[in-house]
This record gives sequence, structure tokens and C-alpha cells, in this order.
Amino acid sequence: MTPKTILIISQVFVPDPASVGQHIADVAYELAKRGHRVLVYTSRRGFENPSAIYPSRETINGVEIRRLPFASFGKKNLLLRVFGTATFMIQAFLRALFTPNLAGIFFSTSPPMIGLVCTLAAAIRRVPTVYWAMDLNPDQLLALGKIKSTGLSAGLLEFVNRRILKHSSLIIALDRFMAKRLEDRRAIRHKLVTIPPWPHESFIEPVDPVTNPFRLRHNLTDKFVFMYSGNHSPSNPLKTILDAAVRLKEHPHIRFLFVGGGTGKKEVEQYIKQHNLTNVISLPYQPLSDLRFSLSAADVHIVSLGSDMVGIIHPCKVYGAMAVARPILFLGPKPSHISDLLDRHNFGLHISHGDTDCAEKAIRTFFTTDRAQLNEMGQLAQQLLRSHLSQDQLCGQFCDEVESVFAIANPKPESTAPALNLR
Repeated sequence: MTPKTILIISQVFVPDPASVGQHIADVAYELAKRGHRVLVYTSRRGFENPSAIYPSRETINGVEIRRLPFASFGKKNLLLRVFGTATFMIQAFLRALFTPNLAGIFFSTSPPMIGLVCTLAAAIRRVPTVYWAMDLNPDQLLALGKIKSTGLSAGLLEFVNRRILKHSSLIIALDRFMAKRLEDRRAIRHKLVTIPPWPHESFIEPVDPVTNPFRLRHNLTDKFVFMYSGNHSPSNPLKTILDAAVRLKEHPHIRFLFVGGGTGKKEVEQYIKQHNLTNVISLPYQPLSDLRFSLSAADVHIVSLGSDMVGIIHPCKVYGAMAVARPILFLGPKPSHISDLLDRHNFGLHISHGDTDCAEKAIRTFFTTDRAQLNEMGQLAQQLLRSHLSQDQLCGQFCDEVESVFAIANPKPESTAPALNLR
């Protein structure tokens, strides 16, 4: 019998560097590995870099990828971003209506309103849907002051969210705080599962600092490196770290690396220029194939979460740092997902936004800590990840849930270690 099609709709997908697309790719590859037909509709242009144009049709690891034209124009211009989102949603909706032998539709939050068209298409096709809540809106826009709670936009987004939650067959939240926010909207406990995201372990492994080409290329051989790697966004403020970097600009051995992209990247570059910061390096997103080298170049990884962002977004950057066995400097609120991890397992330090004195002290503390103790903290983080938060465990559990909801048997059953459901 011809296998039913699992349809995945996401504006971003590999090789685009956006984390959402990379995690969705992990799920798609695992489902294809299990013998299912997986079809992805995504944008042909890069989201971070719209000048990047990917093949319109290709198959990667058994996953059939169809990239739609006029579906992304980047995110620098708001009108073009809205237009690209709208055209992507229209095209995806029409294709969902006519995809034959459909088992179900899987979507996340790229773009934020994609759940609306997926829910409508699924209702017409009479198939189940799986909703992976990567971030929550209007919660994020409200927390950032972009819209007002009494405004039309907030009301519309809230209405759409409640409809998606009502009609989704399975909802997957990233942590207990996000699950609580979703449960406060509707009675969904019976179909809500909490599964944290995972590191891309096939691309991430520790690299010896002495031979790491990334450190050699950027003259970091004798430096102590604090790295922030990922999306730079107002949801992940970095001002406190940048202010500490200004205070430490004359330190001969401490360096700060900011790797990635996003709207918050301008702030980093303005600080470098305004304060003549020779101790700060700003770099673009690194290719996935080079991720092991860039992440391993850090002595300590910085993870930031906005004070009002608990349960709205998930600081998944922590998992890459854990995968390369590095300690964490967490900049954010408490309680939160990262503070929970640090409270239970001593592999990092916590500071609050705006406390530059504490940030400088924490940075100096890491710098003067014995290397053996730093390695011990990193090894503890890596062991925790391997025992409870590995890609095999969490992605395997995720795909088990998808198969169950779509009522499709696994043609190629594989034994996987039991995963921890961090509810």
C-alpha cells in the first residue's frame, strides 16, 4: 500500500539557519527514516537572508521538499515581510487542499499565523493536525510593547490561537511555563505534551580548543571566550553583557563573540563602534556544518531570556552549549526553564538583566576559575543532556506522538531510549 503523506508546512526549513526550520527538519528526517512519506512546503528564499535561493524541488534524507516562490522577502522591511507571509500562507493552503492520501498536517509558528490555514485545510480534508508551539503570540508582541492588549491585532491573534488550540489533535509545548500559558487559554491538558527542543547532535560535538580552526581563524588562541550564538532579538536582550564588555574592554585576555543574526544584531554593532570595543567580535550565522567548531570555540556560553518572556519563547541555545560541554552564563529571570536546570545541576551562573555589576563579577569569576572546575561543569551539562535531553530521546518521543495522532503505524520500528517528559 502507498504510505499516507505527512504534510509539514513551515516558512523556514534547512538549509535556512533559523532554529525552527532546523528542528522541524530533525522531525521530518526521523519520520522519513521510519518509512513514512514526508512532504514539506516551505519558502524558496532564506528568511534571514532573502538573497539566498534554494532549489525549488529536492529530496533530503528521504524528505520531499517543495519550496514556494514569492514566499519570503526577509524580515528587514515590515511590509515585505507581511506580503511574503501572506503569499506563503495562500500557496500552502491551496497545496494542503490537494495533497493526495493525506495522513495529517504538522505545523509550528513560522509564520505565526500559519496555524490558521493549516487548521482550516485540515477541517476541509478531515485529517488531524499537530501544533508545535515554538513561541507564543500575541504574548511576545504584548511583552515587547509592540501592540496593546486592547488593540485589534491582539484580539485577532488571541482568537486565532484559541481556534488552533481547540482544533489541534496534539499540541507540543517546549517547557512547563509555556504549557501553563497554553492551558490557561483552553482546557487542552488531554492533548498537551511537553517536550523540550534538542541540540542538533549530528552537527555538534566538542572540538579541542588547541586545534579548533574557528579559534585559530579569529585569533582566539590565548583568549577566554564568552559567546552568544543564535538569534539576536529584543526577546533575548544582551545590553547587560554589552555594558560589562565595555567595562572589560582593556582586559587583555577576555573576548566576547556574538554569532548569528536578527534585529538585535544592530545593537551589538553599535556598541562596538560607539565604544571602540576591540574585545567584541560580531559574526553572522555559521553554516550548520561548522557549528561544532563555532560552539566549541567558547569557554563559556551566554544564554539570554527577556524578563517578560518566560513561557513565551524557549531559550534553546542552552542545548548547543551543553552538547559541546561548556558552562552557562544565564542572563534572565527566575524562575524559568534555564534557572530550573541551573538550580538542579550546577553547570553555570545566573545574573539578572540590568545588573551590570553582577555580570562583570560573574565574567571575572569564570575567568579566574580553575580550568579543571570549568571542564567539570561542562561535563555535567553534557551528561545531563545525554541522559535526559538528547536528540535521539526527545525527537524519538516527538515522532512517537505524531505517529499516534496521525494513526499511522511505524513501518520501520526502532528501539529508542525512554525520554524524559519535562512537564
